[in-house]
Amino acid sequence: MTVPQNPSFPPPPPGDQPETPAKKRKKWPWIAGATVVVFILAAAVGGGDKEKDVTATASAPSSQATTPGVTAAHTPAISAAPAPSSIPSLTSAAPAPAVVPVTAKPQISSPAVAPAPVRPQISSSQRNAVRSAQQYIDMSPFSRSGLIEQLEYEGFSTADATYAVDSLTVDWNEQAALSAQQYLEMTPFSKSGLIEQLEYEGFTSAQAEYGANAAY
Repeated sequence: MTVPQNPSFPPPPPGDQPETPAKKRKKWPWIAGATVVVFILAAAVGGGDKEKDVTATASAPSSQATTPGVTAAHTPAISAAPAPSSIPSLTSAAPAPAVVPVTAKPQISSPAVAPAPVRPQISSSQRNAVRSAQQYIDMSPFSRSGLIEQLEYEGFSTADATYAVDSLTVDWNEQAALSAQQYLEMTPFSKSGLIEQLEYEGFTSAQAEYGANAAY
């Protein structure tokens, strides 16, 4: 630091300049610097410890993560080995159930049902002949041949008259008995004469005898 010179006084010669007393240095900058250095060292040491803790914490999960891998690798091998059992198997010792023979029931065959006969279609002439034959048989006793002749007399063909008489349900023996009874009511007949009259009416010998025997 340069000391200002007074211009009213001449500068002293170089050899005769008085010595400037040395200034006292202040101590607080050094104290402050030392404190800063201490804080820096403390921070460095503390940071190092924190980094170690972080490193230790980060490495801990990895070690724990590897542990299940080891356990998982060895667990199937252990569980796959069958455990020895001193208890005998009850399933293998149980006897097999006895097989009961089943007797098949005999099949009962139902009787075959005969199909209904198909009635042939008739013509209108045959239908009328049937109606006329039924009316005649309801009014008076007839033999089979006598009823056919009556229908032919009415104008029906022999085929239609025969079809009509055969389609009726008639007991010809009963018709012979009714006819014999009518003859006996009108005029007296011997039994043989009555049989001949019935045969003349168209009844067979068997039917005539049956009718005469029923009327006498």
